[in-house]
Amino acid sequence: MRKLNIFVPPSQSFRAIKRVSLQSCTFAVDMDGHTPGEPVDMNAVAVVCRRAWNAVEPRDRTEMKSPAQTVIIHHTALRFCAHPRESVPQLAHIQHMHIQERGFDDIGYNFLISGDGMVYEGRGWGIVGAHAKEHNFNSVGIAFMGNFNYEMPSSASLSALLRLLHIGVLHGHVQPNFVLVGHRDVAKTECPGEHLYALLPKLRDQLQNELFSVHSLH
Repeated sequence: MRKLNIFVPPSQSFRAIKRVSLQSCTFAVDMDGHTPGEPVDMNAVAVVCRRAWNAVEPRDRTEMKSPAQTVIIHHTALRFCAHPRESVPQLAHIQHMHIQERGFDDIGYNFLISGDGMVYEGRGWGIVGAHAKEHNFNSVGIAFMGNFNYEMPSSASLSALLRLLHIGVLHGHVQPNFVLVGHRDVAKTECPGEHLYALLPKLRDQLQNELFSVHSLH
């Protein structure tokens, strides 16, 4: 597993966010008013909060004791979702399956990303997930919505991952020298699918280059 040596300068500030209503969901957008589908910089990401996708309350939740050392990439291995009308019902289905069938306290992932580049809050930052046995207490689990043994992840979803991780580092939820891996790197599984897994080295390079560029501007 390759470590990312990512330096984030203390002077780098996170752009303020505001809440806006779009259709039936609530999104976090940057103060310039960018919404999903528009080009945004590395400090902006659209996030659909739990309330907006009608998540049920968790049975219990455990806070992480320190920033995540590892980011583990998953796929849901379900139908590809590229619109809230597809994503929201699937999120409810996954949460129900995780709680009722697997006995989890909540949906297992910290975040999920759909094909339109929307990030959905699962357990969120700083909460121990249930996505990779023996690795949950020091990792963040991020799932792409689809089966990437058979299809390619969209550029919008990959860009959303990069922005989300950048924000995670800036806010201290993820350690600067975090390790980015696929679920199959820590468990016997095909997750996150052949096509998504094959892109992880490129994503590591992009993260390192983009965050280095931020540092060089300061």
